[in-house]
Amino acid sequence: MTAQPESNARDVKRFFRRSLWTVTGLALLAAVLAAVLGTGNDAGTILSIFSTRFLGIFIEAVPFLLLGTFVSGIIDSFLTPDDVARIIPRNPFLATLTGAFMGFAFPVCECGVVPVVRRLFNKGLPMWVGVTFLLAAPVMNPVVLVSTYVAFGFGPVLVGRFALTLLISVAVGLVFALGAKPQDVLRPRAALPVLGGAADTLPVAARKPFITGMRDALQHAGDEFFEMGRYLIIGSLLAAGMQTLVSQEVLLALGRGPVVSVIVMEALAFLLSVCSTVDAFLALAFVGTFTTGSIIAFLTFGPMVDIKSTLMFLGVFKRRTVLYLIVLPMLMALLAGVWLNLNVAF
Repeated sequence: MTAQPESNARDVKRFFRRSLWTVTGLALLAAVLAAVLGTGNDAGTILSIFSTRFLGIFIEAVPFLLLGTFVSGIIDSFLTPDDVARIIPRNPFLATLTGAFMGFAFPVCECGVVPVVRRLFNKGLPMWVGVTFLLAAPVMNPVVLVSTYVAFGFGPVLVGRFALTLLISVAVGLVFALGAKPQDVLRPRAALPVLGGAADTLPVAARKPFITGMRDALQHAGDEFFEMGRYLIIGSLLAAGMQTLVSQEVLLALGRGPVVSVIVMEALAFLLSVCSTVDAFLALAFVGTFTTGSIIAFLTFGPMVDIKSTLMFLGVFKRRTVLYLIVLPMLMALLAGVWLNLNVAF
């Protein structure tokens, strides 16, 4: 008798949550429009630029979010906690290293990796392995490998991008492995199944039959797409607003210094929010204007963290954790980029 009232309460809560995100998105859009209208430029031109950039970011990201949610649904239907326990080594370092290369099994960009990570947490993936996979997968996957090779060929940018991504993702994963607990890192919905990474304490779940599993996978993919899509929309609005308001000509004028160039390129990577599958071609336009170390930092930090992925992180991780996921890769990429500029002759 109590099931129906509880269901109604959940529906009401879901309605108000979605309404809140809608109002928030509209408020952000209104704030951006107010800012651009106050610049003295032609309002129609500014609005057109903003709309074009928003649609460009959103349309570029949506297919990869859809792919990520579909992979998430497949994981939910056909991957069991026992499978995760067999695949992931017990040694923390080897487990973290495995997480860095999981992108070759789940080739998703920064838009699709978040729902995949959350679903893997529900299957008992250790928290620190998920963090490593989250940071590494947008670069450490075959699609980005090919696109970077096509743009730059085999050379310092290709090698530097993948080596630095491996180093940063494993280092951050080990920091979380040694100094954090799942309940302190993850939101309750994601933290509960992880149980500190102890696979033997997870509930037994049988693999579903193919037809039933595919039907459930599509249902989960649809639910997850709309849930994570709100973060993508707000993140795309913010990124488009930043691109519209911040003069890229001013930033490009700062591109020659060994330190400043890295800071500027990391800021551009965060603000532009370009998908990792195509960002190598954008970075190619900066060759000759920016230092090689700054370009490598751009190609490393941007896929790990940008505006839209930061908003999506908030659906899985606690706010303090999201701050760490931004600051740690940013500082490590900054130090590596400056070191390359000062010590390596390209």
